[in-house]
Amino acid sequence: MCMIVWDWNPTSRELLLLSNRDEFYQRPALPLHVWQNTDIYAGKDLEAEGSWLGCTLSGRLAAVTNFRNGKVAQAHTKSRGKLVTDFLKSDASSEHFLEELGQQVGDYNGFNLLVFDGSKLCGFESHTGRTIHIPPGISGVSNAGFDTPWPKLIKSKNRLQQLRQNPDTPWESYWSILADDTRANVDELPSTGIPTAMEHQLSAVFIQLPGYGTRASSLIQIDRQRGTFVEKTFDPNGLQGTVHLQIPFTP
Repeated sequence: MCMIVWDWNPTSRELLLLSNRDEFYQRPALPLHVWQNTDIYAGKDLEAEGSWLGCTLSGRLAAVTNFRNGKVAQAHTKSRGKLVTDFLKSDASSEHFLEELGQQVGDYNGFNLLVFDGSKLCGFESHTGRTIHIPPGISGVSNAGFDTPWPKLIKSKNRLQQLRQNPDTPWESYWSILADDTRANVDELPSTGIPTAMEHQLSAVFIQLPGYGTRASSLIQIDRQRGTFVEKTFDPNGLQGTVHLQIPFTP
């Protein structure tokens, strides 16, 4: 399903974000690239033409996860991946965009959306209709509300906290958070309406199941001047490729 953790410093406007995108292997997608005739840097879902994570030359960023409640997704709803591209194409502030989105929640299956307009980092939960002003420091979201204490999220946030204590931590160390395929103990699992066996399989940070798994792992570092965006993509056989892009922000 997906997981995002980050370290946010609103004073310096520095953001370090780590993300795993989990999806069916058969769903076609393009890896991280610069979208034609736009300033969007993102992977692309070729089925619905949206994305799960992206940023722009102006320093905007958006990421989305599904909300898991055991219910079958409704057909004929708008793609949640379009929420990412709609924000990236917009010049609205994070708060204003989410305020408008709050009136359209019924058009989508359940989601969590994280948006950054270059100044403010905010989140939105479709199941509560709540806009969240992200506090300084380390936070995260998976397939429940923001900072819901699922085992994978607790573990990833704690590991990120440990790594951030050393300013010289190499980037390769952050990948280890996203590559963790250890499953939670059964007695620690959340109850989201799906069978316990499946809940257990999805409890790892990095998932690799028949037909479904972690398709992309991403690291993004943003400051006032530039962004660094690195994505590793995976198929059923393992690592498929790595893309490393530098994003020089424009005023």
